[in-house]
Amino acid sequence: MTAIKNPLYYYLILCFSAVSQFSALAQSDLQTEPERPSKPPTDWLLEPTPYQADVYQTNRPDELALSNGLIRRTFRIAPNVATVAFDNLMTGEAMLRGVKPEAEITLNGIEYAVGGLQGQPNYAYLHPEWLDQMRNDPASLQFVRYAVSEPEAPFNWKRVRHHDKSLEWPPEGVHLRMDYRLPEAEDLRKSGQLLPSDYGREELVSTNFKFLDDAWKTVASRAHPRSSFVNEGKVGEIYTPAHSSVFVERELSENTQLVEAKIDAGTDTSSGWGPGIALVWPEQNIKFYLRPGGDEKGSTQPVFGLWDGEETHTIQGKETLELSAPWTLRLRWDQDSLYCEVKGKSGIWQSLKSIKGFRESPTSVRVGKMNPRGEEGDKTGDTGELVRLHILQFAAYSGDNGGSAPQAESQTQAIKVSVHYELYDGLPVMAKWITVDNTSSEPVIVDHFTSEIIAAVEYGSAVEARKYLPDVPNIHVETDYAFASFDVEDANHHAVHWQADPDYNTQVNYLMQTPCLLKVHPEIGPAQRIAAGESFSSFRTFVLPHDSYDRERKGLALRRMYRTLAPWTTENPLMMHARFADWERVKKAIDQSAEVGFEMVILTFGSGFDIENDSQEYMDQMRKYADYAKSKGVEIGGYSLLASRSIGSGQDVVMPEGQQPTFGNSPCIGSRWGQQYFDKLYRFYEKTDFSLLEHDGSYPGDVCMSAEHPGHKGYEDSRWSQYQVISKFYRWCRSQGIYLNVPDYYYMTGSNKCGMGYREVNWSLPRSQQLIHTRQNIYDGTWTKQSSMGWMFVPLTEYHGGGEAATIEPLHEHLSHYQSMIASNLGGGVQACYRGPRLFDTDETKTMVKQWVGWYKAHRAVLEGDIIHLRRADGRDIDYWLNVNPGGEEKGLLSVYNPLDSAIKRKIYVPLYYTGLKETALVKHGDQEATAYPIDRDYGIWLEVEIPAQGYSWYVIK
Repeated sequence: MTAIKNPLYYYLILCFSAVSQFSALAQSDLQTEPERPSKPPTDWLLEPTPYQADVYQTNRPDELALSNGLIRRTFRIAPNVATVAFDNLMTGEAMLRGVKPEAEITLNGIEYAVGGLQGQPNYAYLHPEWLDQMRNDPASLQFVRYAVSEPEAPFNWKRVRHHDKSLEWPPEGVHLRMDYRLPEAEDLRKSGQLLPSDYGREELVSTNFKFLDDAWKTVASRAHPRSSFVNEGKVGEIYTPAHSSVFVERELSENTQLVEAKIDAGTDTSSGWGPGIALVWPEQNIKFYLRPGGDEKGSTQPVFGLWDGEETHTIQGKETLELSAPWTLRLRWDQDSLYCEVKGKSGIWQSLKSIKGFRESPTSVRVGKMNPRGEEGDKTGDTGELVRLHILQFAAYSGDNGGSAPQAESQTQAIKVSVHYELYDGLPVMAKWITVDNTSSEPVIVDHFTSEIIAAVEYGSAVEARKYLPDVPNIHVETDYAFASFDVEDANHHAVHWQADPDYNTQVNYLMQTPCLLKVHPEIGPAQRIAAGESFSSFRTFVLPHDSYDRERKGLALRRMYRTLAPWTTENPLMMHARFADWERVKKAIDQSAEVGFEMVILTFGSGFDIENDSQEYMDQMRKYADYAKSKGVEIGGYSLLASRSIGSGQDVVMPEGQQPTFGNSPCIGSRWGQQYFDKLYRFYEKTDFSLLEHDGSYPGDVCMSAEHPGHKGYEDSRWSQYQVISKFYRWCRSQGIYLNVPDYYYMTGSNKCGMGYREVNWSLPRSQQLIHTRQNIYDGTWTKQSSMGWMFVPLTEYHGGGEAATIEPLHEHLSHYQSMIASNLGGGVQACYRGPRLFDTDETKTMVKQWVGWYKAHRAVLEGDIIHLRRADGRDIDYWLNVNPGGEEKGLLSVYNPLDSAIKRKIYVPLYYTGLKETALVKHGDQEATAYPIDRDYGIWLEVEIPAQGYSWYVIK
C-alpha cells in the first residue's frame, strides 16, 4: 500500500502547530497519489472494484487529496485548511471555482468560519498560482490535526430478512477527520466581526420585563383607554392603536455604548409607528425600529426603519424580515459611528446601516412604539385598529473593555470542532459532517451551522434572469435530515441551499443571482446546548457529482448511492395488509400468507390495532400474534399514526402566527405526550416481538413555539430536537431488525420503504384505470428509487370509495384483474400493500397467487435490480421496462404489458448496456428455449415480443 488506508484499520494522526505544519508533513509516511489513467478504466456502474478510496499527499507538502478515481477533493492544510480543488475524474471537469471555508458554525452567538483562505481575486475560476498569495483569517477556526481511518457505521443494521447480500455495512472506503480550535479572543476582536453583546463588555442593565423597576418611565398614548405597556398584568405587552405611541424610557450611564431590545411585533401593522429602540439626546433622537406595515412607497413587505435625526431610511436586511418570530434590535456606538444591527431566527447578528460623525453619548433610551422620529405622539386622525405586541428583553452594555466573554479564553483550547469527510469505494459520493466536543467546564450553545460550502462551477449563465434562473450545477446533494416528502429534492429543501455567491462579482448574470454556491445548513436552529464533557454532531451531507446529463444514468447513480449508503432499502418483503386485528382473522391472514409465500402481515390502519395500548393484557395478546406468525415463517407488524392528528391539552405544535402544521394538525414530539408516545413504541417492540412499523404521518419538520414542552426550549431548537427523537427511534429500529414503512424520506436514518409515488384516491378508480396508474407510478417512481424502496397498493376491499367497480373482492370473480395487478407490481420488483381480509378465496385464486409469488422469488435477484425505463404506460399501446442485475446470473428481465383488447406481436429495441453484456445475449421467453442474439454497437438487440390481449409477457436475459 502506498496510501494511508490499510485493511487492518490503520489509524494515523498527524499533529501540526502553526510553525511546524510543513516540516511535520514532510517527515510523515504519506505517499503521493499514484498516476491514474486519464479516463476511468471501467464504467463504475457496471464494474466498481477498481475505484478504491484513499487519502494521499499531492506533489506539494502542504496538500492532501481524498480520491477514489471517480472524484477527488484536494485540501491545502497550511496556513489553514481549505478545499482548493474538487474534481470530477469521470468527466475530467473541475467542479470548484473558488475557495470558501470548510464550514461555518455559530457558538454562543459568535459566528466562525471553519478554516478557509482569503484573497481570491476572481471567483469565476481558481488559478493555482493565486493560492500561494492567499492568506489565513486569524478570526476563523484554526486547523490543529487530522486523522484517517475507515468508515464507521452511524448506526447498526440487523440483517434478519432477504436483502442484497453483496452489500457491506458500513460501506468500505476512507474517513478523514480534520480538527480545529477556536481563534484567540484578540484575533476575533480585530476581525471586525459582529460579536455577542456581552463579548468584552460589562452588562449595565438587563431585564426580561417581568416587572418594571423605578428607573423606567412609562409613556402611554391617550388615543385609547386601554393603551398601556402592561396589558392584562403582562409587563412589556403593548396594547394600543397601531399608529400611536406607548413606550418606556430610562436614563443611560455615560459609559453605555450598546443597547438592545428583543421585540415580538405580534399583530402590529404600523409603519412609522413600528416598535423599536430610540436613543435620546437633548436636541435629537435616533430611532431604529421594525416596520411591519412596510415602507412609505406602498409596499406591504415588512422592513426595518431608521430615523437618523434628519431623515427616514427603510432597510431590507440580508435575512427576510419574517415576523412570526421575535427580532433583536441593537444600537452600538464608538467614537466615530453608530451601528444598527439585528438578529433574527438564525441567531446571527447582521449590520444594516451605520451613521458617521457620531460624538456625544445619548442621555436616555426609549423602547416600544414611538412616532416616526422616536418621540411621544400619535398619528393625526385615524390611529388604526388595536394591536398587541411584546417587548421581551432589554439590555445595556459598556464599551469594549478589551476583555472577552467570560468563557471565551478557557474554551479556546477546550472546544474542538471537527470536520469529517467520507469517501467510498466504487461510488462517486462524498459524505461530510461536523462535530463539536466540549471539554471545557462551561456549556456551549451551537446556535447554527453550515456543514458544507462549495463554490461550484455554474451550470449555465444568463445575462437576464427576471423569472427563470439557470439550473443548479449537475451535482446531487442530500442529507440524512430529510422529511415531509416522497421525493428527495423536496425532502431536503430546508437543508440544501443553492444560492447566489456574493463573492462572484464577475458572473454574467447582471443581478448576480446565478445559483452556484452550495450551502448546506438547517433553516432553523439547531440551538443545541452542549454541556461540559458532551459532544454534538450535525446531520450528514452526501454529495454525488454526476458523470452525465442523461436522466437514466443520473437515476442509476442515485440508486447505487442508496444501495451503498442505505443497504437496508434492499429488504423487500411481500406484504399483506390485514384489514382486521381480531385473532381469528389475523390467524387467517397469517395462514394464507404462509401458504402462498407472502413474508409479512401488517395490521393496517382501520383494523383495530392500537400500538398505544400499553396494557399488559394487550401486550400479551400481540405477543401471541407474533409467536404464531413466527411459527408459520411470517413476520408481523402494525400501523401507527403520528402527525396528521390533534392531541389537544397543550400537546400539539404551537405554530408561528399565520402558519399551519404540514398535515393540518400535529402533536409536538417534544411535548409530554410525545415523550410518552415514543416510550410506548419502544416498549411495544421490546415486549411483543413484532418486526414492522408502518409509521404514517411521520414527523414532517413542524416547528413549535411552545416554551412549556419538556423536549425543547422554544422555536429555535424545536425542529432539531423533534427530529433527533424520531431519527433515534428509527435507527434503533434498524438495529433491532424492525422493518419501517414510512411515507417520508427517512431512508438515510433507517427507514426501509416510502411510497413509490401515488395518489390514494386513485385506488377508488375503476379497476382497468388502476392498472395503468400502477405501472405509471412504478415507471415514474423508479427514476430515483430502487424497486425495493417504494410501496404500491392493491385494494382487495374498497379503499376510499368507488364501490364494486374499484374493488377486487370477491377475488375469484376478478381473478384476471387480480393477476394483472400482481404481475404489474412483481414484474417491476415492487411490493404492494395488498389490503383486505384475505389473499385468496378459492383454490383457483390461491394457485394463481402462489404461482406468481414463486415466479417472483425464482427471479428475485434480477427483479430487485434497477429498472431501465423504456416505454411508459399510457393505455394506448404496449408499455415495458427492463430490470437489470449485471452482477447476477440473470442479467436482465424484460416485462412487457399489453393494455389493449387484442394480442400484439412486434419487434422492439431493447438496450442491454446496463446488463453488462457486450457481445451475445441469451433471451428466454417464459418457459421456451433460450435464443442467442448478437448485441449491436449500441449495446442493444431487436427482440420480437408477443403479448396476449390485456396480458403480460416476460423475457429473461443472460
